[in-house]
Amino acid sequence: MRISNSFSEGEIQVLEFILQTLLRGGTPSMATRNKDFASVYRKVMTMKKRVEEKKAEAKTSSVGTVAAADDDLQRKAG
Repeated sequence: MRISNSFSEGEIQVLEFILQTLLRGGTPSMATRNKDFASVYRKVMTMKKRVEEKKAEAKTSSVGTVAAADDDLQRKAG
């Protein structure tokens, strides 16, 4: 599911730095000092929220929610 693929040049540099650091076995904590890190983080969280919203939309029916039958009613009827 594609949400967004537009990142600024600075944001791309931050992502590249984090990935290279992790691939080398390091930690991305130094990337948080980069001026574009907050922007990347906000974008990722927004994309995550949109994905969750899309999943929730897919689970809802146009018919609505139907309640399950009550066991007591089934026993009385049966």
